[in-house]
Amino acid sequence: MDAARALLERSDRPLKTVAHRCGFGTAARMRAAFLRHLGVSALDYRQHFGAFRQRD
Repeated sequence: MDAARALLERSDRPLKTVAHRCGFGTAARMRAAFLRHLGVSALDYRQHFGAFRQRD
């Protein structure tokens, strides 16, 4: 989870790539883990905390 969070924060790699590199296997599994542990999807996490997020 920590590795996935770091990659989502610091890179613009696709979710499926992040999921595979961090041992989730699929983006769907990573999404479920994020929802279960953090209460937000991986995409929502990236949009809020990622370096490449759109700024207001």
